[in-house]
Amino acid sequence: MGEATAKDLRVAPIKSSDANALVQRVHYSGKVVPNSQLHLGVFLGGRLEGVMQFGPSMDKRKTLGLVRGTEWNGFLELNRMAFSERLPRNSESRAISIALRIIRKAYPHIEWIISFADGTQCGDGTIYRASGFLLTGIKQNNQILEMPDGSRVARVTITKGDHILKTGGAKIPHGARALPGFQLRYVYFMNSSARSRLAVPALPFSAIEKAGASMYRGKKLTLDAGAPAAQEGVALASVSSEAVEFPLTVGGAAPTRTLNDSPAKVL
Repeated sequence: MGEATAKDLRVAPIKSSDANALVQRVHYSGKVVPNSQLHLGVFLGGRLEGVMQFGPSMDKRKTLGLVRGTEWNGFLELNRMAFSERLPRNSESRAISIALRIIRKAYPHIEWIISFADGTQCGDGTIYRASGFLLTGIKQNNQILEMPDGSRVARVTITKGDHILKTGGAKIPHGARALPGFQLRYVYFMNSSARSRLAVPALPFSAIEKAGASMYRGKKLTLDAGAPAAQEGVALASVSSEAVEFPLTVGGAAPTRTLNDSPAKVL
């Protein structure tokens, strides 16, 4: 039997518990997004090796304005994407392509998909660009914080948890700092009509390098000679949108360690 390729993958719905277990083991954050609703597993040789989780954005009212005229249930966010190292080359783009076909067939009312690349810890969205997503925003990170003890948390975890809201709020610990880096916003259009209603400019991919936001597998990439680097405190108005906010937490794909449990049961 020859070496496996991306064409050998099978993508199918799985239980949320199985998807969450894989994300916790494989995704660089080790955390799941609680509002994910559609869980698609990526199988190789009958073994669950990847997962894509879709659901509503955390602040749906603000995200909705990204595409004019979108119905309340007219878009999804790719909340989490995690793949093990056992998957062959090009597995991510192949799996996304299959997932989009599944969504288009099963949920024809979905007009577009949004996702975010974490350019502080993971990457600048190479997978999304290879899958036909448009780059619609680049923003300097101010949401993912490094605590004085070295741990990393999302700002929302400290300031907007249910228990915090009930007790009147909480302060960011002294010495905490925002991780240097960027958050990048990508959109995939399921139909041309929705594409024509995009409320912000679609950015050239070269804007990533010009902003100094290039990153791959958690390593910041240096700019080519002569390319302008982003400076601390310089507004990125030309490559971001203040009208549509970025999420308080970001996802991203991180092919890291493998899942060592038995294959998940497919629904």
